[in-house]
Formats: sequence, C-alpha cells, structure tokens
Amino acid sequence: MKIGITGQEGFIGLHLYNTLCLFPDIFDIIPFKKEFFNDSQELNNFVSSCDVIVHLAALNRHSDPEVIFETNIGLVEKLIRSLEATNSCAHVFFSSSSQEDNDNLYGKSKKIGRELFIDWAKRSEGTFTGLVIPNVFGPFGNPFYNSFIATFSHQLLNNQTPIVNKNSLIKLIYVGDLVKKIIEEIESGVGKDTLVVSHTDEKGVSEILSLLVRYKNEYFGLGIIPVLNDRFEVNIFNTFRSFIDIEEEFPKALMKHTDPRGSFVEILRLNIGGQVSFSTTLAGVTRGNHFHTRKIERFAVIKGKALIQLRRIGSDKIYDFYLDGEEPSYVDMPIWYTHNIKNIGDDELYTNFWINEFYDAADSDTFMEEV
Repeated sequence: MKIGITGQEGFIGLHLYNTLCLFPDIFDIIPFKKEFFNDSQELNNFVSSCDVIVHLAALNRHSDPEVIFETNIGLVEKLIRSLEATNSCAHVFFSSSSQEDNDNLYGKSKKIGRELFIDWAKRSEGTFTGLVIPNVFGPFGNPFYNSFIATFSHQLLNNQTPIVNKNSLIKLIYVGDLVKKIIEEIESGVGKDTLVVSHTDEKGVSEILSLLVRYKNEYFGLGIIPVLNDRFEVNIFNTFRSFIDIEEEFPKALMKHTDPRGSFVEILRLNIGGQVSFSTTLAGVTRGNHFHTRKIERFAVIKGKALIQLRRIGSDKIYDFYLDGEEPSYVDMPIWYTHNIKNIGDDELYTNFWINEFYDAADSDTFMEEV
C-alpha cells in the first residue's frame, strides 16, 4: 500500500511516518516535501503515486488568524485540484480538530477544509475520511505550538515557571494512540465523512503540570524513576523525557563507595517496578542496535569500558557516550532512539540493565535498526 503524508515532518506526521516504516512489507511511503504545494507538477506526481494520502499539513498558530485560515484552506484547495487533475483514486484522510465548532479561524479552517474534501469525494466518487481529533501530545512536539504539555516540559527543563491561565479539563490523546487509529482506518479502506477520534484521557491542566514538576524533581533532579500509575503517566513521562538534552545529561555519574572489602555503587532508585538484568560482553562485541517506542530503559556500566551510542529515528546525528566501570555511570534510553553498547576495553564488560516492564516476546516493543 503506497501512502503519502503531507506534513510528513510535522509532529503527527513524523510519528505516523516512523510507525509506518516499522512495517515495510505492508506500507510503502511516498516521500513528501512541503515545497510540492508550490509546484503543481511535483504535487501531481506525488498524488498520482499514492493509494492513500494523509493530509496533515496545516498552520496551527500565527500572530494573524487570517493567515492561518487562508493557509489551511489554500493547502486543501491545492490538494483537491491535484486529485482532480490526476483522476486520483486515493483514499484521502484529513486531520480536522475538535476545535471545528469553536469561534476561531483555525477551527473554521478545519471544518471548511473537511467539507471541501467531502464535496470532492462526492463529485469524484472518491474515498474520504475526515478525522476530528482531540488535543494531541507526545514526544518531540514543538513547545508553544503543538501542545501545552510540550510547552510545560520545555519550560521546566529550562528552569522557567509554567503558568496555568485556566485550569480546564482537557480531552487528550497520545500521539501513538492516534497513529494506531489512523493506521486501523487506512487498513479498513472505508471512508467516513466525519470520524470523531475518541480521546483517551481527560485531565486538568494543573494536574498535568503537577506530574511534570514531580518528574523534574525526582528524575531530572535526583535520578529517581518516578511512580507511573498507569499508561497515561508513562506517556506523559516519556513526553517529558523527550525534551531533555541528552548530550548534557548523560552519562550520569554514580556514587562509588570504596573500602578495604571492595566497592559499592547504588545504580537505581525506583518508585516503579520493572525488570533488572545483568550482562557480560566480550571485548569488541556490540549489543543492541534496536529501539523502543514506549519502554523506559537504563544502562549502567559497572565494570569495563563501553561506548554507548544513540541516534534518534529519522536523524543522522549519533550521540557517543563513553563509560568506565572505574567511574560508574549510566545512560537512559529515550524512546524512538536506536541504541547500542560496545565493549571498547580489553576485559569483559559488565552492564546492569533496568527496564520498566517485563519482557514479553509477543509484544517486545523492540525494533532492530543499526545506530
């Protein structure tokens, strides 16, 4: 199935793209660049190559609301003209918003855009699905743009004080759950003019800020893995972690206590369960080269010399961390970062691994990719 995503480099688009890439035997991604909207031939080539088009490209914020409205409607109209010019039979998805009925030009642009696609589908006998989406949060969102959760996380980690202007109850969906829903609808092949995507959680703004403050104090300040009572809190914690500057934060030194008997090192303080493992690695051997989409993981080198490498999926930048058991330290693995550990010493490498959930071969959340 050939799938194209407008707004491929945006918040939702990037998560959808990366998730589809996990299943290369099922999905073939047709590359998209935002410049295509300014070149009708390039846009036509893109549209004619797709079995499915997920239209996510949009402007969410601008100092002039009229610019938001005109931009979003303009993108819809350009895509429709291309669909008509190529006689496309693609199943078109459009990301609308729960703000459709709000009295603002962003919401109006989404509602009118969805209606324009409905009219196109009727004229062309095309297949269309209009997704009405609640507030979305997740890793790698843009502060002051995509989500107040991204904004609060960014502010806390930069020693700024977030301000709650209105302690509203917000209907939320984690970006991974939204992506899963979109893929389910793609695979169904059935169009729906209006598909209201159900929120997964409803939380107060102050409640979420309290969680983030606790995560900063416990995890960022003390290295403690905090209590995560449910899947929502795991998702919030992973969102928070995505804003940490890993080059500055890791490797994190551990306190080593030495006396005539030997040494003692406390590796991890947990307010949560999970699984602890221990490994030895022979000289020159590399473990890992995989990534996780939900798991929280810590590598602590307790003997020997290691190179731990991380690379965010979709990026070429590799982070190198050198650890030595003589000066014990650890690195935590962010989600959506492929990682490995290599014994770069002459002796056997001893490593302690902690992960926040038991290993399940049927749902390992482990995807192989070379760093």
